[in-house]
Parts: sequence; C-alpha cells; structure tokens
Amino acid sequence: MSAVLNFKSHLSDLFAQALREVAPDHEGATVLIERPKQASHGDYACNLAMQLAKPLRKSPRDIANALIAALPKSEVIEKVEIAGAGFINVFITTAAKQDVVHGVLQAGAGYGHVHVGQGRKVGVEFVSANPTGPLHVGHGRGAAVGDCLCNVLHAAGWNVTREFYYNDAGAQIDNLTLSVQLRCKGVTPDDASWPESGYRGDYIMDVARSYMAKETVEADDQHTTGKGDVNDAEAIRHFAVAYLRREQDLDLRAFQVEFDVFSLESALYTEGKVEATVQKLIASGHTYEQEGALWLRTTDFGDDKDRVMRKSDGGYTYFVPDVAYHLEKWKRGFVRVINEQGSDHHSTITRVRAGLQALDAGIPKGWPDYVLHQMVTVLKNGEEVKISKRAGSYVTLRDLIDEVGCDATRYFLAARHPDSQLVFDIDLAKSQSNDNPVYYIQYAHARISTVLAQWGGERNSLLVADVSVLDSEYETALLQRMIDYPQVIEAAAQELAPHLVAFYLKELAADFHSYYNASRFLVEDEKLKLARLALIAAVAQTIKNGLALLGVSAPEKM
Repeated sequence: MSAVLNFKSHLSDLFAQALREVAPDHEGATVLIERPKQASHGDYACNLAMQLAKPLRKSPRDIANALIAALPKSEVIEKVEIAGAGFINVFITTAAKQDVVHGVLQAGAGYGHVHVGQGRKVGVEFVSANPTGPLHVGHGRGAAVGDCLCNVLHAAGWNVTREFYYNDAGAQIDNLTLSVQLRCKGVTPDDASWPESGYRGDYIMDVARSYMAKETVEADDQHTTGKGDVNDAEAIRHFAVAYLRREQDLDLRAFQVEFDVFSLESALYTEGKVEATVQKLIASGHTYEQEGALWLRTTDFGDDKDRVMRKSDGGYTYFVPDVAYHLEKWKRGFVRVINEQGSDHHSTITRVRAGLQALDAGIPKGWPDYVLHQMVTVLKNGEEVKISKRAGSYVTLRDLIDEVGCDATRYFLAARHPDSQLVFDIDLAKSQSNDNPVYYIQYAHARISTVLAQWGGERNSLLVADVSVLDSEYETALLQRMIDYPQVIEAAAQELAPHLVAFYLKELAADFHSYYNASRFLVEDEKLKLARLALIAAVAQTIKNGLALLGVSAPEKM
C-alpha cells in the first residue's frame, strides 16, 4: 500500500465525498477532522453529523449512519464508530501508521507540506525598521517570527513574497540627519548643544566618518557616495539612510533573513501616490475639513473617533502613507497581506483598514492581517541587559547573534506566541543541557545521525524495511507524533503561529530521547534493526524539516 502522509486531509476528502452523496445541497459544510482527547475515541473524530442535524431536520445519529454508509472505502481505516450524540470516530489501521515511516523517507524535505494555500499569493511584511540605527532585539523577534511565518506559509502551499518597508521620511529621519551632520562638524553627544532627540550611539560617528571620507555605499537597489560637505543636509540624509539600510541588511543576512521586495516611504511621496490616495479619499465623501486640518471619518468604519489626515501645517499624519502603501499592495495582486509588527503598532490597524475601506477599491473588510509581537527582555547572569556600546541605548540583534549564535537566537525569538512577553536568557541559550530547547532538539538529530553512521549501511535499504515490528509504546508514540506533523504545519499557517512548530519539535525530541534511552538499535535481529533504523531516520527527517521552517540547522554531530 502507498503511504498516506496526511491522514486528516485524507479523511476530510472521504467525508466530503460522503457529504455530497448524503446531503448534496449542503456540500459546502465545513468538514472538521480533529484529534479526540481520549485514545479510546479513535484516532480522529468528525462532527459533520452534528452540523447537519438542524438543516436536515434529522437526528445526528441517523445522519452519522448515512455518512458512514456513504464513506468511500479506504485501506487506512480500521473501523468507524458513532459516539455520544453523533460524533463519528475513526480508527486508523496499525499498518497505515507504521507505513508513515516509508512515506516520510520517500518524501524527504517535502514531508509535512500541505496545500491549503493552493498557490495563492500572500505578501508578508516584517521587520520594516526605520533606517535610523542598528536592529535591536525587538526587530530581531519580528525578523524571526516573520521569516518563520513565511517558511510555514510556503510549506502550507502559499506563494509567498517577503517585503521590507522603510520609513525613510519624517521626523526620525530629520533627527538622524541632524545627528550625523553634527558629528561631521565635530560636535559630540557630550556637548551641551546636542539635541535632546539626537541619536547618541557610536554608529552615528561611523556614518559621519564614512560620509566625510566620501565612501560609496550600496544598499538594496541604491548606490550612494558621500559628498564630504558638512552643510549639505540633503546629501547627508541620503547617505545616512543608505548607510543604515546597508547595515540593517548585513544584520539580517547574519540572521539568515532575506527579502524579495524593499519599499520606501519616500517613494510614495515622490511618485505622487500619497497625494493620489488622499484625493481618492476626498472624492469618496469620507473626509471633512475642520480647524485647518483634513480629517478622515474613520468612525464610519468602526474607529472610536475620526482621525486627522493632513495637519494644519500641511504635513500628513503617519497612517496616510500606510494607506497609500497598502493600496499599492492590493494593486499588485495580493489576495492576502500579513504585517508582522511590534505591538506598539496596534493603534494603526483600525486607521489603515478604515482608510482602505473608504477608498471603495474592492478591498475586503479586515484586510490586511496583522501579527503583533511583544517586547523582548534580555537577561545575562540573571540581570537585564539594556544597552549596547554601538547602539548606545539598546541591545542589538547582532550582539545577540555574536553572543549565542544564529540558531539559538532564531529559535528563542520565534519559539513563543508573538503576543506574549519574551525573556531571552543568554545563559540558557548558550547552555548544552536538556533545559535548552534548541540544544535538546538538535541533539536528537545528532544522536540519530551518529547511530546511522555507526550502522554504516545503505540508506535506501531503509525504504523497504519491514516496519510491522514497530509496536512498542515508544515506537507507537513516535509514529503518532510524526503523523501529526502535517497538521502542525496546517495549524501554524492558519493561525499565523510559527511557534507551534517549535513546540512540536520539542515534543518529538522528547519522544525520541525516551526511545533512545530505553532501546537498542544495532541489534542482531536484522529485521528489527532495519525497522528501528528506518523509524529513527524518519524522525531525523521530520526534525530537520521542522528546524528548517524555523531557520535553524540540524547538525549531525554535537
């Protein structure tokens, strides 16, 4: 028999076929396949009969009986039972579960991939830091969560575009320009004339020195050379932004994060897109003038109060270019857009969505989606670390990578729900102990690699190993855990929650370590040996696949 790699999806298809036969007028009903909490209730449960009871005006048990009778035959199903008021419980054959070992080994890096995205386009914007300094650990959390989310969405069948949006206009860029200009003139942050809002980190001196030396900087699609003129504020602005964009890109490359598209806020102004969007909003009838300012009636779209679009001094408030930017994303054909940002952006969500609705451009309500992450606290020796010499006021992402490595940094920053506060314990991240989750997971992969190297046999022979002997409690637990992997990918994609992959890998590693400590693999019995080696090789492949989604390596030796 050919291995079924996604039992949940397989059962969904079978019940969808049964539904078409039993209730053709209701074939759009959601076929929900879930794992029962108790093993005695089977491997999977379906509540379709309960859903159909009201519209069909029949008892759920009668509908359940009809669905079971119409269920297409499948060699993976051992039996189907009706429980309680009408739940349908499905039991999978032992042979089908064991055969997952062969399926994983054959699928390789593709194991766990699902097709819920169906090739549709999704744009994921993340990091999007102002080009005013090195990336801090908060940006790092956004980079880890955003990049892992992109990997998960790709594995779930979406066509993913990674995007970085630079806020290279506004007051913070003015502060950056002035800070670099003062440094070019020899003024330091210790000087009494240094502005309160000026940037004080050592990196400002680096920018100034490069500008005065007339160095050339390449950043994304830009090529800029310093003029060395201390009085040319516009040249300093242009150079400083490009310099810091390059530095941020170097930080991200060290973090193994790359982008497909870079968008600039300044371009929205120079290309007239902000002004065009404002004119469309005025034409929509959702704006009004008051006290010399232009307002958007966001209360028409669920906001608690109306918002100023154009201030009395003629400048636009920060959400206006955001609306123009998202209109561009819509025009670029993204059926779905996800913004991964810090929790301090929460207040912009309603305004941006309201602006997009007011445009009456066919954009769905609630578009775009948002994933917001909370702050990160860094601990070392039990005490909070608050500053970096280079940045002057915060811990940089590069500091963290240099201290604990890329793997641990990525895992720790992505391994919790973005909405929860995160304490990054440097000592834990560096420890080689079972308390360190990334070490614990990587160690499982390395242990398996060592056993397979000691065996030294032909890996292809594992593809035809007789896995029917895998029946111990440890082996059964590992099989069940591997079977769950595609559902973890699906859930992580649907809930925009890549941390679910990290949780899963910890559980899979724990199951393996228990098996390793209780079993021998290189036994005399050839049949049992090959079966066990095939099982752990499949476990290693699943661990490697999951770690790849987190952007973490799977070492063969530790």
